[in-house]
Parts: sequence; C-alpha cells; structure tokens
Amino acid sequence: MKDWLGKKYWLVGASDGLGAALAQQLSRSGVEVILSARSEDKLAKLAADLPGRARAVAMDVTDEASIAKAVDEVGEIDGMVYLAGAYWPFGAKEWEADHGVTMADVNFTGLMRVLGHVVPKMVARDHGHIVITSSLTAYRGLPGSIGYTASKAATLSLAECMHADLRKTGVQVQVINPGFIKTQLTEKNDFKMPFIMEPEKAARHVYEHMNGDSFKRDFPYGFSLLFRLGRFLPDGLYYRLFR
Repeated sequence: MKDWLGKKYWLVGASDGLGAALAQQLSRSGVEVILSARSEDKLAKLAADLPGRARAVAMDVTDEASIAKAVDEVGEIDGMVYLAGAYWPFGAKEWEADHGVTMADVNFTGLMRVLGHVVPKMVARDHGHIVITSSLTAYRGLPGSIGYTASKAATLSLAECMHADLRKTGVQVQVINPGFIKTQLTEKNDFKMPFIMEPEKAARHVYEHMNGDSFKRDFPYGFSLLFRLGRFLPDGLYYRLFR
C-alpha cells in the first residue's frame, strides 16, 4: 500500500463517471485532488462534495493554451491520472470523420499534450506517478469501433513505451484497461454490454492497481481474458468470429 496522505494528484477528465468515482476514492485516502475537465460547474460541485482537500481547474485537452494555463495553476504534483475520453460507436461502412477525429484528439493526442508538460518535470525530479486509461478494446481491432479502439490502442502503446523508458527511475507509469463502465459514454451503445460495471466498482479496481507496483491492470478479469487471448488467434479465425 502506498502512503497517500498529503499527496497531490491531478485527475484529468474527472467531472463524471470513473474520474469522479476515483476522485472520491483518492480523497477518502487523504490525497489532495485537483480536478480537471471542460465543465467548470460539474468540477466545482464535485470538489465541494469531496471529503478532503480538492479544487477544480477547468481545462480542454484539445487546446494547448488551455493545458498550459491549467498546468501553471495546478503546480507541482505527485501524480496524474488521465481519464479524459470521447466515444461514439460507428464502423467503417458508416464513417463519421468528425467523431473519429475528436476521439483521436481527446483519447490520445490530448494525453500526449498533457504528458508533454507533466513528464519532463517528473523526470527532472525523479519522482512521480502517471496512470493512463486505455481499454480492453486496445488489444485487437473490433467491428463498429472506428476511432475509439484505434485511439485506445495508441494509448496503450504509449503507456508501454513510457514504462519501458521509466521503469528503473523514480517515475512510475501504470495503465488500466477496463471493460464496460456505466457512464454517459456507454449510454450511446445500443447493444448488450457484458460485465458492465458501476463507476464506483471500477474506481476500486483502479485504486487497488495504483496501490501496487505492477504496470498493467485489465478488468473485469474474466471478460479481459477474451480480449487478451484474442491477440493470439490467427487473423482468419479471429475475424470469422464477427460474421
């Protein structure tokens, strides 16, 4: 278990869902939480509801000037959790260019923008903790998931590269790959979502992972096996599953 008391963590994408639930979990553990997202009203309400020290810093991860301003306001941190996400379900036969670009920009490029400000400072201090949110969908291509799955695959690859570079330093990098979580994003799906979790349960998984030293956490475990084992199937067999 880590000593959380007095630590300062920046949660990017914390106004709803998993981000808000994790803010509650960390705050109860004695962490000073800085909450960022685009919605100032939601952030302010969440900050007021948390049991510990918390403040809201509005930020748009698609806007470099907004990020730079937020970084100055946030100041030095012990850790950063990237939870910002965008999602629309569509496939290649019904291509939605604007939605696809937005998902890439929020889910992956936005992460790169924020890390560009955070990582060099942590490396210089040889101290820090970075937690990146990817997805079980990152393991292999899926039908009807243009944009989202690709952006999450890029996010997972980025986390793996960072872990390879920083694993013997004082900067810890971790990645989480959740399945379905009941949020405003998954409400857009019109299909049955197996093993869908409440945000509070998912936040407990994330918190447990953050307490340890392992790099990657896939959850829920049973559901995650389907995605992880799918990587080893030959293309002909794998894609036949979706007919």
